[in-house]
Amino acid sequence: MTTDPKLAATPEKPAHLNKAKRAFVKRNGKKIVRKIAKFQSKQSTVPDTPKIDNSYFPFLDAIANEWETIRDEAQTVLKFREDIPGFQDISPDQYRLAQGTNWKTFIIYGFGQMLETNAKLTPRTAELLQAVPNLQTAMFSILAPGYHIPAHKGVTKGILRSHIGLIIPNDYEKCRIRVDDTITAWKPGEIFVFDDTYEHEVWNDTDEERVILLFDFDRPMKFWGRFLNKSFLNIMKMTAFYKDPKKNLATAEDKLEAAIRRADQAMEAMSDPAG
Repeated sequence: MTTDPKLAATPEKPAHLNKAKRAFVKRNGKKIVRKIAKFQSKQSTVPDTPKIDNSYFPFLDAIANEWETIRDEAQTVLKFREDIPGFQDISPDQYRLAQGTNWKTFIIYGFGQMLETNAKLTPRTAELLQAVPNLQTAMFSILAPGYHIPAHKGVTKGILRSHIGLIIPNDYEKCRIRVDDTITAWKPGEIFVFDDTYEHEVWNDTDEERVILLFDFDRPMKFWGRFLNKSFLNIMKMTAFYKDPKKNLATAEDKLEAAIRRADQAMEAMSDPAG
């Protein structure tokens, strides 16, 4: 599979994102986020660096120890790849980063809640994720061969992100992420944490698919930092930036459930001697 560089260079903005109210919220929201980021940094009980050492997060060990089980569950999910949505199908505001089927996301936890249908396909992964303190989001991130995710920044310093490699191209050094000025190539079973408010971008300069487990959790902070973060997230839930993805998640989950039903029915028909 190859990616058309012209498509990647000229993404078309969805029309509904141009609404005045949405643009106003986004513009002013960015200003607020920048102001509170300094306070969150001072409240943080872990370093405010692009990448943060795993020793600050002992719960990562349980996930790393069972990475092969998680990988096997990801391979089960990939049987339904045609029904896995693109990132932009869930979160339209990401249209600049994800196009077509180049970056697919199978979401297990969204906005702090487990997606029951998806979790049934990944029972052990879902169980392991329950031990992550203040988990916000968790997904299998599926990146097509040859795709580049442009440089961008996350929304809030109150959230940290972790990646663990599951299905990684053989030429792994060409499949990498840059966070600020630090470049990391994914490796099977290796896990790391970073602050996605630092500029970051991704390349898969190989002819193989890349699959990782990506999950977000609250940054460890002092009381007032935690209070502010919770308040900020509650405000976000009242905006279209939360409501649109939540609605799209429900639609994607229904679509997958229908696909699983069809697959089960096909298996039953094949095993039915009368058929």
